[in-house]
Amino acid sequence: MPDDSLRLAVLIDADNASAAVIGDILSEVASLGPAIVKRVYGDLTTSNLHSWRAVLLEHAIQPVQQFRNTIGKNASDSALIIDAMDLLHTRELGGFCLVSSDSDFTRLATRIREDGLPVYGFGEEKTPRSFINACDLFIYTEIFRTKASASSKAVSPTKSGPLRDFNSDEGFKVALDQSIDAATAESGRANLGAVGNHLLRARPEIIESTSDRVNIEFTTGFPYHIWWS
Repeated sequence: MPDDSLRLAVLIDADNASAAVIGDILSEVASLGPAIVKRVYGDLTTSNLHSWRAVLLEHAIQPVQQFRNTIGKNASDSALIIDAMDLLHTRELGGFCLVSSDSDFTRLATRIREDGLPVYGFGEEKTPRSFINACDLFIYTEIFRTKASASSKAVSPTKSGPLRDFNSDEGFKVALDQSIDAATAESGRANLGAVGNHLLRARPEIIESTSDRVNIEFTTGFPYHIWWS
């Protein structure tokens, strides 16, 4: 259930985000709380950002036009950061959603969190880990393309398999072991919800969609297996 008290600002870096999945991203945001601010930043007069103009009215997104007056300087990033700090100090917000695959917003994310507000990141898997780890939750936008592709194909229903298998990810294994240790009570038992909370803080990108559910299966051959369903 969305938290109606969690009033969110959604700030989109058009140069590093796809207009094709913005509807899915905003649906995901709505599952967290109401988006009272929705802005997209970029030079929307250029041909490579033309696709954004088609979705602005549909999703009631306010465009913040930034002309490319100087080669090599990204005025859009600066405008987004300035607006974010203004919103942080002038609006009663409950959190920020930053839509970008650009590591330039790493410091912005950490600064917002220093004021006690959560930051939800949305970007592609190529996003640098510094930005991913600066967010409370980071959602890969490829998951939306995967779902759209699957829904467009007429195939017989089959049991869904893992979208991602972390058994070969040594960093994930270490994070999971540490999360289990941190959640283990004096009785020697660890509550699975507490393990998940610790794991999410350690690996913010672990949940690709808040509508998905992480399942952990403890097996005899290997201590755990994770997949999405």
